[in-house]
Amino acid sequence: MSMYKAAANVGDENETGAVDANYRWETGYEKTWEAITEDQDGTLQASVAEIQKARKRLRASRVPNTRLGMMRHTFLVLDCSSSMNDKDLHPTRWHSAIKLCELFVNSYFDQNPISQLGIISSCNKRAERVAELGGNPQRLTGVLKKLKHNQCKGEFSIQNSLELAYQTLKHVPPHTSKEIVIIMSSLTTCDPSDIHLTIDSLAKNAVKCSVIGLAAEVRICKELCNKTSGTYGIILDESTFKDLLNSHAMPQASASNVESSLIKMGFPSHYSVTGREKPSMCVCHQDSKEGSTLSNKGYICPQCQSKYCELPVECQICGLILVSAPHLARSYHHLFPIKPFEEHTTLPPDPLSTSNSKFRQCSGCLEPLKELPVFSCPACGNFYCLDCDLFVHEMLHSCPACSSERNEMSA
Repeated sequence: MSMYKAAANVGDENETGAVDANYRWETGYEKTWEAITEDQDGTLQASVAEIQKARKRLRASRVPNTRLGMMRHTFLVLDCSSSMNDKDLHPTRWHSAIKLCELFVNSYFDQNPISQLGIISSCNKRAERVAELGGNPQRLTGVLKKLKHNQCKGEFSIQNSLELAYQTLKHVPPHTSKEIVIIMSSLTTCDPSDIHLTIDSLAKNAVKCSVIGLAAEVRICKELCNKTSGTYGIILDESTFKDLLNSHAMPQASASNVESSLIKMGFPSHYSVTGREKPSMCVCHQDSKEGSTLSNKGYICPQCQSKYCELPVECQICGLILVSAPHLARSYHHLFPIKPFEEHTTLPPDPLSTSNSKFRQCSGCLEPLKELPVFSCPACGNFYCLDCDLFVHEMLHSCPACSSERNEMSA
């Protein structure tokens, strides 16, 4: 049995040989609430605007024209060892992780509607698949709520968790993105054999592994992420924990050696028992722990007439990928994202305005644009406030003014 302990780096050496303090435990007591300041009117609008501008800069920093993995198969690995009982996160690391994982599940399927997600827990040196790969966020959040009441005990095993996830991911088609995201609280991992062989197998089969550490940096985790082209981050507090976890919700860049190919998909019809028809069993739960049960609803594969409970899924009978048309349409904005709006520090008057107000209206919320800077769409020239600019790029993915002009032309 091999044991890998933490290599907690206390800092990085700069060019002069000095050590920079980069970790939270090396700094003194900080009054973080003093970073929020009031403006001249006594409001917190200035501090909120700075946060929003930071989100806008983060979105603008993404590399354009990047090939993304739109169909993702991801396993979320949760460390359920006794270290999760520490109270440096409120109320404990375990409860904080479960709460953020529930938000992550909804965000993951919002950004990746034709992808699948599974959950693995590890404690007492063993790993257990608590949720199979699937595309139903309600089922996964239900599993997380049940896990919340479990007792965290024993030691964490990163190798057993990776091997369990790899048993499923190695059968995934090559055109999909295979990922493992590990939330690790323990500073040790108890593994049954040489973990380097497992890491080499994952790297050979293009399985990207990323780790979010809740304590200090662990050397074997850094090696795992480097060899599999993943990311390794250490949290400072709950806000950075949320940011690191949400960074895995967006589609990741696909491997450069993956060839482009056409993917055959089916759009199944929804099945519901009517009249004298009897309930039937689904295919997706035949080998699960719950077992296949009779149900009166489901989705019928158009190719082999097999029944499934949820979408998206790969048909176990004929191999056809089953998706719904709305899910496929929602993935479109990642391929052709809306262009960034142009920033203006001065606001020209509105020549079409008939009111006595000297402020131009926002084309989104129709409120007067009193706060600068403002943003304009490069296609139609309409102006938006900062809130609407973020909403258009993060949620709507389409300029409302451009969409209304297209509707008027079609009418």
